[in-house]
Amino acid sequence: MTPAEPQSVAELGRRLARSRLAPSLRADYALAPHTTYRVGGPARLFVTVADLAELEALAAVVSGGPPVPVLVVGRGSNLLVADRGFDGLAVALGAGLAGFEIDDETVGASGAALLPVVARATVEAGLGGFEWAVGVPGTVGGAVRMNAGGHGSDMSGSLIDAVIVDLYRGDTTVWAASELGLGYRTSRVAAHQVVASVRLRLRFGDREASRSELAEIVAWRRANQPGGRNAGSVFTNPEHAAAGELIESAGAKGLRVGSAEVSAKHANFIQADEGGRAADIVALMREVRRRVGEAHGIELLPETCLVGFEPRERL
Repeated sequence: MTPAEPQSVAELGRRLARSRLAPSLRADYALAPHTTYRVGGPARLFVTVADLAELEALAAVVSGGPPVPVLVVGRGSNLLVADRGFDGLAVALGAGLAGFEIDDETVGASGAALLPVVARATVEAGLGGFEWAVGVPGTVGGAVRMNAGGHGSDMSGSLIDAVIVDLYRGDTTVWAASELGLGYRTSRVAAHQVVASVRLRLRFGDREASRSELAEIVAWRRANQPGGRNAGSVFTNPEHAAAGELIESAGAKGLRVGSAEVSAKHANFIQADEGGRAADIVALMREVRRRVGEAHGIELLPETCLVGFEPRERL
C-alpha cells in the first residue's frame, strides 16, 4: 500500500465525521483483536458499515478526496498488522453484509458471511462443491480476494460473479469470475475494492457423502494443524512442493524469534505468544525463508498479508 499524506487521512476523518457514518467512526482503533494473531497496532481510522447502502455511502466519501490506504477487515485470519499500526482507513462489514441464501443450485452470499457456516448450510441443502470451505476460518469476501481454497478446490471452482464496491472510484459493479483474475491465492481485487456479495454455483449431490467429507476435513485439520494464535499458512506452496515440508527439512520447525515460533505441529504455521510482537513474526518469516532458500534454492512467497510495514521491513 502506498503511504498517504498525513493530512489526507486526517481530512478523510473529518469528512467521515460529518457523514452518516459518524456514529461508527473510530480513531486509533485497536486492530489486534480483529486478527487471529492478536498482535499489531491500531488503525488510524476505523469504520463499520452496516449494509450495502452504508458501504456505498462510505465509497462516496472516500472517493471525494485524495486516496488513502484502505484495509478491509474480515475475520483477520490472514492478516499481520505492524506494531506501529495502520496509517489509513480500516473497514469492517456489519451484520447486514454477513448473510446468505440458497436458491436451487445457486448460493448468494454477502462479503462478511463466514465460510464454515456457508459450507455447512450448503451441505444440509444437499449441495456439493463447497465442502472444502468448512476448514477455512475466513469470510466470503476475503476468500474471493485471495482465492482461498483447500483440499483440492478453491473459490474459482464455484464462483459465478461478485459485486465489488470501489472506494476510490465510488462505484459498484458486478465482476464475472473470469474478470477477477483468480489464481493460486491471488486475484485482481485491490485493497480499496470491497467484495460486497457473490454468487456461487454448486451442484446437487449426496448429502450423507458431503457430511462425511465435512467431518473428514475438520478432523484432518484438527490432527494436522495447530490452533491458537496463528494466521494459517504463512507461505504459499511452491510448484510441486509443500512449504511446510521444505521448512521442516531446512531445520526451521520449532524455530523461535522472540515471541514467535514455527509450530511444532505444522512448519508452515507460526504461533504468536500472548502479548507478542508483529516484528518478531516478520523476523521469523524472514529467517525461515532464508533457511529454505539456502537448503533448497527455493524462494518462499508469503501467503500472509502484511499490513502497515515499511518496505524495508517486508520480506
